[in-house]
Amino acid sequence: MTLSITGARSELGRCFAGKTAPGKVHVNIAGQQANTLLSDGHAWQDFERIALAGVRRALQVDAAMLVHASFAFVLGKPKQDPLRSLAEVILECEQRVLASPRPACVVRLGYLYGPASRDLRLYRKAFRIGRPYWAGARRALQYHLHQNDAVAALLAAAKPRNAGRTLYATDGHPVSFMQFMDDFARKVGRRFPLHVPIIATPLIKAIVRTEHMQQAALAMPAEAPSPRVPGWRPVYADYRQGLDEAIASWRV
Repeated sequence: MTLSITGARSELGRCFAGKTAPGKVHVNIAGQQANTLLSDGHAWQDFERIALAGVRRALQVDAAMLVHASFAFVLGKPKQDPLRSLAEVILECEQRVLASPRPACVVRLGYLYGPASRDLRLYRKAFRIGRPYWAGARRALQYHLHQNDAVAALLAAAKPRNAGRTLYATDGHPVSFMQFMDDFARKVGRRFPLHVPIIATPLIKAIVRTEHMQQAALAMPAEAPSPRVPGWRPVYADYRQGLDEAIASWRV
C-alpha cells in the first residue's frame, strides 16, 4: 500500500502524515490552500498556474487510483469575475482528471478549517485585539469541512468503484461565514465580534481581496451536496466541535 500526494507541503498535505491508502493511490491537493474562507482571498494568488500544474503532475504519477481534491463552492455558480474565472479553472481541472485514461475520481471539499490553519490562528490574534473582519452576508450559507475530515474523505474515495465519479465531502450543515467566525470569536474570548461595515468596502479592498468578498456572499443550496463519498462520515459534523478541537490542539 503506497500513498503519494501532489501538494504534500501544504497545510492539508501535512495532515496526511502517517496515513496509508488501500493500494497504490495518488491524491492531488494542489490548489487546496485557496479552499478556505480564512485567507481574506490572498490564497487565490497564482491559483490557475498552481492548480493546472498540479493536475499535470498528478496525471504523470504511476498509481492505480487518482483522487483529485476540488471545491464544493462551484455549486454556487459564481456569476462575477474574478471568482467566476477561478471556478472555470476548477472545473477545467476536474475535466482533465476525469478525461484521463487512469482510474480517477473528483472529491469536492467544503471550505477547509482546522488546527493546521495558519489563517485561523491569525483570526484568533485579530479577535483578541478587537479588530473587525469582513463577515459577508448573514444569509449566505457555505459548506465547511475540518481538515482531518477532508483527509479521511479523500482516502475513503480512493476505491476503484468510485472511478469516473464526482463526489462531495462537507460537514453537512451549511452556515454563513458570519456565523462561523462569530462563534469562533466568542470561543477565543471576543464576546461581541466586530464586522467591517459595508460602507467601508472601498477602503477594506486594500486588505481583503475581491475573491473573498464574493465567496462570503455566494450562497450555497441549503441541503448538503451529494453524492457524498461512500462509506465516509465527518467526525466534526458540527463546526463548533471542529473549532473546539482546533483551539484545544493549540494548547497542547
